[in-house]
Order: sequence, then C-alpha cells, then structure tokens
Amino acid sequence: MNGYSEIEREKENLINATSISLEQLEKSKNETLYFEKQRAMNQVRQRVFQQAVRGALGTLNICLNTELHFRTIRANIGILGSLEWKR
Repeated sequence: MNGYSEIEREKENLINATSISLEQLEKSKNETLYFEKQRAMNQVRQRVFQQAVRGALGTLNICLNTELHFRTIRANIGILGSLEWKR
C-alpha cells in the first residue's frame, strides 16, 4: 500500500500544480486583455483628438482667410477712396 499511497500523493501534487498553473495563466490572460483594451481605448482617444484638432485648424484657417480677405477688401477700398479724393 505504501507505493500506492506515494502514487496518489504524486497525482494529487500534479493536480494541484496544474491547477495553480491554470490559475496563473488565467490571471495573465485577464491582465493581457485589460492592457489590450486600455491600449485600444487610448488609440481611439488619440484618433478622436487628432480629428478634433484637424477640424479646429481647418475652421481656424477658414476664419483667418475670411478675415484676411475682408481686410484686403477694406484696404483696397481705402486706397481707392483716397485716390478719388485726390482727384
């Protein structure tokens, strides 16, 4: 019976070691999934921010171009007006 008991003890030790390994693998898998999820969310945030910045820059450029256009027109009108007064 002594040999049989030893085999049973080894079997139980192997089962326990396997169970611990599986728990560690499950924990590692969950950590990996968590970090991948965080990475994906950060990438989405970064893309949304980049698109918002591009949109803001586009709007700013349009506003600046419009303002520059109006200032040029006003300056030209001023120049033409001063030419008329000189005649």
